[in-house]
Amino acid sequence: MRTKWAYPLASSNNARLLSDINRPEGQRILNIHQEKRSLADMKHFLIPIIAATGLGLAALPAQAAGCYADYKAKQENPLRLHYGVAQVSGECSRAAAQAELAQRLAANGWTLLTIVSVFGDEGLNQRKESAGSNFLRF
Repeated sequence: MRTKWAYPLASSNNARLLSDINRPEGQRILNIHQEKRSLADMKHFLIPIIAATGLGLAALPAQAAGCYADYKAKQENPLRLHYGVAQVSGECSRAAAQAELAQRLAANGWTLLTIVSVFGDEGLNQRKESAGSNFLRF
C-alpha cells in the first residue's frame, strides 16, 4: 500500500517539519515558520535604519568641509604686520578661530590682532593672492 503524502517530498531542508506534516495549517505543534522573508516584511526594521543612515550621511559634508580664517597679526621690534589665512580645526566660529590662532601665532613670535572672517573651502582661492607667503602657513 502506498502512503499518501500531504506535501511533496523535498531533497533539501526546505521541507516542512516532520511534526507538522499531517497537521492542518492552523494546528502546528511547533511555532516555527520556514517562510521566505521579503523586504516588504522587514520594512518596520529597515526604515529606521535607512533613515538613521541618511541622517548620518547628511551630516558628513558639513564636517568634511574645511574651516578657515583670515586674520591680521603683528610682530614687535621691528614692527611687522601681516595678513594670513589659516585652517581652523574644531568649531568653525570666530571665537574658536581666535583661541586657536592666537596660540599658533604666539608660538612663532606673532600677536594676533583680529580675525577678519571665518569661511569654508569656497573662500580659499580669492584670498590666496592677498595672503601671499602667509597662506596656510600657521
